[in-house]
Amino acid sequence: MKKAIGYVLLVGLVALITSVTGFTPQQVLATTIFSGFIFGTLFYWEFRLAFALTGIALLFASGMLDVEHFIEFASLDVILFLVGMMIVIGYLEEKDFFARLLDRVLPSINKGAVTLMVALMGLSFLSAALVDEVTSILFMAALTMRIAKHYGLKPVPYLIMVVFATNIGSSATVVGNPIGVLIALRAGLSFPDFLRWATPISIAALITTVVLSFWYFRKPMAELQAAIESRKSSTEAGSQESILVPSLLFVGTIAGLLLHKNIEHWLGLDHNIMLIGVALLAAGIVLFIERKRAKHLVETRVDWWTLLFFMLLFASAGTLRYVGVTEHIAQAMINATQGNLTTLFFLITWSIGILTALMDNVLAVASFIPIVGDLAAVGVPVTPLWWGMLMGGTILGNLTFIGSTANIVAIGMLERQEGRGVTFMEWFWPGLVTAVPSLLVATLGLYLQIPLMLR
Repeated sequence: MKKAIGYVLLVGLVALITSVTGFTPQQVLATTIFSGFIFGTLFYWEFRLAFALTGIALLFASGMLDVEHFIEFASLDVILFLVGMMIVIGYLEEKDFFARLLDRVLPSINKGAVTLMVALMGLSFLSAALVDEVTSILFMAALTMRIAKHYGLKPVPYLIMVVFATNIGSSATVVGNPIGVLIALRAGLSFPDFLRWATPISIAALITTVVLSFWYFRKPMAELQAAIESRKSSTEAGSQESILVPSLLFVGTIAGLLLHKNIEHWLGLDHNIMLIGVALLAAGIVLFIERKRAKHLVETRVDWWTLLFFMLLFASAGTLRYVGVTEHIAQAMINATQGNLTTLFFLITWSIGILTALMDNVLAVASFIPIVGDLAAVGVPVTPLWWGMLMGGTILGNLTFIGSTANIVAIGMLERQEGRGVTFMEWFWPGLVTAVPSLLVATLGLYLQIPLMLR
């Protein structure tokens, strides 16, 4: 009952605030429907798809969303990429690829809980930076849950830590996160620019997150240490079936994802088209290999529940931008700062972070890009703002379990394999302990370098 009262009060509060702050009636209604969707998801995670479907139905009924814009906002490119990668991951799991890989890797990194988790978080950071956060978490979540199963431990704390590292790693390079691509294209930033300004800040944020995660999860870390010490000499017998084909598929898929930009250049294709193409090609090869089991693999290994939720979340958040809600908020913040660069830097960095925790970071960043472009047009030096947007849009994605695509994908994998999810508070408290200090470190690191950026 308390949850229901809190839900109604929060949605009502959003409606009241938007109605007295200059929003049009259409914007008030759109924001209220979206907040009902988001708060319903946060309060009643198990009913998230019901809230999502209801929210989209209300947007259709109110005339603020039509089929054409639903398709545009639903990010079908992301959905197709995830379908392909889930088929590949499912095939690798069924062939015990991760179990066999773990048997090979574990002896060199299971010297202790700290060593093991530093290795996992470091690998998550690196793979997200080199490929992208979604591909990284699909592989790293599978490996992390396999390790937890190996030691007979509950996977949630270790999975959360790996997701945290993945989101931070996605800020390190231009290819790690879609918002990095957006910012690079709009600001004219290159890969070396990211290595100079973003990578060192991301590493500092990672170190902060690792230290704070180990403190917050000290009990699970102690349990992992005890399990390692009790099983140092034991190994699980893996499948004796050859994993040559799964290994070749794994290496080929990763290589294709790493080289997708080169392939696009050689073939004269549009940006990121082969990122999707590689995932779909790998999935197609899997279905050819499996033949009679192909239908079963697609039905059981693709998390259709999570993918449908993604589509509805993206479409609902996209409607806010379509009716001008996010631009209204962004413009109000710009006006409040009167164009002061330092104030703008802090405000935009943390506003993007908060919006990211509540909605898709691509939509949050895309809403601010035109405002920053207008500032540049009137002579405001906006370089620090681009980097602040990047860090706010990635690091504070760790605050809630809907803060980034990687979070939701990881929870979907957990629900499918373990039969349980993660509650809002179970994610929020470690997210608060790690994400806020990490973004403070990143903000300070960028702020101190503003004079260098302006040269």
